[in-house]
Amino acid sequence: MFDHETYLSPLTWRYGSEEMRRIWSEKQKRLLWRRLWVALAEAQAELGLVTPEQVADLQAHATDVDVDRAHEIEAIVKHDLMAEIKAFAEQCPVGGGILHLGATSTDIEDNADALRLRDALELLLFRLRALLSDLAHQIEARADQDCMAYTHLQPAEPTTVGYRLSQYGLDLLIDLEELQRVFAQIRGKGFKGATGTSAAYTQLLSGSQPGERTAGARDLEARVMARLGLEAFPVATQTYPRKQDWLVLNALAGLAGSLYRFAFDLRILQAQPFGEWSEPFGRHQVGSSAMPFKRNPVNAENINSLARTVAALPRVAWDNAAHSLLERTLDDSASRRMILPQAFLLCDELVRRAHPLLRELVVREDATATKMKVYGTFAATERLLMELVKAGADRQAMHEVIRRHSLTSWDAIQRGASNANPLPDLLASDPAVLSYLPAQQVRTLLDAARYVGDAPQRAREMAARIREAVGP
Repeated sequence: MFDHETYLSPLTWRYGSEEMRRIWSEKQKRLLWRRLWVALAEAQAELGLVTPEQVADLQAHATDVDVDRAHEIEAIVKHDLMAEIKAFAEQCPVGGGILHLGATSTDIEDNADALRLRDALELLLFRLRALLSDLAHQIEARADQDCMAYTHLQPAEPTTVGYRLSQYGLDLLIDLEELQRVFAQIRGKGFKGATGTSAAYTQLLSGSQPGERTAGARDLEARVMARLGLEAFPVATQTYPRKQDWLVLNALAGLAGSLYRFAFDLRILQAQPFGEWSEPFGRHQVGSSAMPFKRNPVNAENINSLARTVAALPRVAWDNAAHSLLERTLDDSASRRMILPQAFLLCDELVRRAHPLLRELVVREDATATKMKVYGTFAATERLLMELVKAGADRQAMHEVIRRHSLTSWDAIQRGASNANPLPDLLASDPAVLSYLPAQQVRTLLDAARYVGDAPQRAREMAARIREAVGP
């Protein structure tokens, strides 16, 4: 029995949900193995290879998994699947003797893994759709909320909070579509035997005379897979193509990358001197053991930390696929026991942590308004320049006037000489500018509050696309 007196993976208790842990649990794996053995026996009974009484005995004990007993046997036989066969057979005095008839280990293990991949993807997709639904609501609610946009981590032109959120929405929508594609393409190995040739099944189904058959190995495979609701790869070696694992982990890494980006941006915007966003902070939450005033973005930092681990896992899956020599080697087995559950449990945790951050995102309107007032004016000089030229001014001459006053204003802001941007006063009193436009119009043109183009409309369109994709 494991407890906190020995090492436990953080995924055992700290990260990931109980639902995802259950999918990748030792008991669930063995339940799926038994389900496969029963399905194989049922199909073999239909083809006259085993008796209904033998199948009924297996069915009666299909859920009586005894992990401890299987581990006792494994300590002797040094083979986990063979140990489970023996533990199952001990419980089935009538049917135990026909367990695993014609099969090789991966006929059971790989089909079970495919079923677990599908179940884990289904759970993750459910969580991702819920996250996207709430994100769409935030995009709509903040589609018109002005804020400064930043390029190179420097103030650029205004945008809206909703339009910025729509960028994360687009990333996550791409991830949703890719995960759905991967989910739809999950295949099992099928029942093809030790090297994928179905030789043992063909032998079982051969008649007494050479060439005579009562049924084909493909028929048997089809009957078993139909019971599982799982399609088989058309060809296989001893295993299903390990490229399938790589495709799944690539999709998971893509999701992790999208959430990483959002979390990193949140951390930047929560930092001073930005101070525009912050993650929700509980009433009794502690930000630092040494500094009681701290409100650290701990959940966003956690997302970045866990996502880096997910990003590293596809490389292991790539090696497993690329190094799957000839009809198989066993050097993928140990890593697959780790990387498949790790990737899903980590992504499960990432989505669960990101969801409340997006749903309860704190946007500090006073801080965003201050940034707009200080830095938005610089962006609005583009609008002023266009109107000056329309009024008959020389574009190059006015560009130089605006550039000179902008540099003076930027220097004053950087030195903290003013809490407001002095640029409107400088330009609204410059004789060269006033010879073309009145001072009040200059000040109006330098108000960047609505200098956001079609960002609000595009944000709402993105929210609508998300809602269409995730459904009601």
